[in-house]
Amino acid sequence: MSYQLRQMFLAIRGNLTATFATLTTMILTLLILGAVSLLTLNLDKTLSSLENEVEVSAFLLDSAVTPDLLKTLQSKTFPEISSVLLVTKDEVRKEMAKDLPSILEGSGLDLNPFPNTLKIKLNHPEDAPKVAKRVKALAGVESVEYGAGYIENAVKIIGSVRYIGYGLVLILLLNSLFNILNTVRIAMYARRQEIEVMRLLGAKRSFIRAPYLLEGMFLGILAGGVSAAALYPGYFALVKQLAQFLPALPLLNSPKQVWIILGILLGIGVSMGVFGSAFAANRYLRELE
Repeated sequence: MSYQLRQMFLAIRGNLTATFATLTTMILTLLILGAVSLLTLNLDKTLSSLENEVEVSAFLLDSAVTPDLLKTLQSKTFPEISSVLLVTKDEVRKEMAKDLPSILEGSGLDLNPFPNTLKIKLNHPEDAPKVAKRVKALAGVESVEYGAGYIENAVKIIGSVRYIGYGLVLILLLNSLFNILNTVRIAMYARRQEIEVMRLLGAKRSFIRAPYLLEGMFLGILAGGVSAAALYPGYFALVKQLAQFLPALPLLNSPKQVWIILGILLGIGVSMGVFGSAFAANRYLRELE
């Protein structure tokens, strides 16, 4: 093992520029991958919070048969609905009076103009337009409201950010792999005479390629460690700043979950380095045979 490690450092020193370029690309890739992963977790948390808040309000006619409507909405014909709450016109008036106290004063309204309202909670916010359309078609429903545009735009933006982030990460991963392939291939070509002597002496393929696999593993560990060291304090500093400006925004602030993400990043870095090195070494050795 000491021989293999010595050969690994000789290979790195002999191709310092290519090794540095590969390491830089790997660090950049893992940084973006980690940032996108943390962003996705926060988006999922925000979306879960949005799911709990999104509701469809159905305003009923005075002639509506409320028990029948409740029974219909709570049946299996509306699987998108998680719960339904009836808010009577008197309760609506009291809620409005909190913002407009004059409603309950003597000069206020003698008759209650507010309709009975059904507050409908959904399992998924993207189902709001479909549910609103079906509820509006029910007998006794005068109109519905669900924040059209806001929900749809929020879901689209969250989905777009995810796809753009994953696409960028995929491009960088491929770029890192190609850099590793070129680095290992250059290192093996520079030592082609030594490799040929080892082959003539009967050295196995696994013995010849071991230093390059160790090099890939070393670069992966180094890139993962640098990425984790940068992401962890940077992420929590950003969370602290956002919490001051947007206290109502649900953010991932669990160190344990963040460390899990960073541990996965380290594993991806090592896997990327070993796979790229193994592929390049095997291909080069096959060309010599």
